[in-house]
Amino acid sequence: MPTAIAQQSIPYLNLDIQNGDLVFVGAQEEHLSGAINRVTHRDSHISFDHVGIIEVCDESVFILHTIGKKGSVREPLDSLVLSQTAQNRRFAVYRLTNTDQNSINQAISTSKTLLGKPYNWSYVLNDTSYYCSDFVERAYRHAGIFELEPMTFINPDTQKTDIFWVDFYQKLGIDVPEGKLGCNPNGLAANENLKVIGYLKI
Repeated sequence: MPTAIAQQSIPYLNLDIQNGDLVFVGAQEEHLSGAINRVTHRDSHISFDHVGIIEVCDESVFILHTIGKKGSVREPLDSLVLSQTAQNRRFAVYRLTNTDQNSINQAISTSKTLLGKPYNWSYVLNDTSYYCSDFVERAYRHAGIFELEPMTFINPDTQKTDIFWVDFYQKLGIDVPEGKLGCNPNGLAANENLKVIGYLKI
């Protein structure tokens, strides 16, 4: 496998992207995506339900991420974009500021050690399965960029646990992990160490 070079840029659709950039996928209003967004959104103008790390290798662009049935994988960014385009998803590219090349290389290397693990459907942190923002936080943990925060599953409109999550965790046979440490795409996107590069034009 070719070695990634930090800060290598490559044109992708309408943007110049670099190693270590983060791709955020716009949230939907229904199902799991909507449930995640209802209890985590921070900006009424844009919300996300997925995030992954870009790796530029030679002339190819990959995404390192954890997603649904696939678990933790490295795959062409095209695969993610094409799989979500039919759902009219938006893709935002963010770049870390004040992050040196070694930290970016280390994040990509660390993320590759997490590949092959299943998706963590409980969202309770563990070392045998991951969810998307958990995967990214672990990859960059050495740099101290992101912080774990108490999770909430409370719908701000009702001030009660969102009914989706009540049913979701009943089916898993565990309590809703209200207050347990975790992270989410909207929280990562709001980090002061990130800046928006732009939106991919599909």
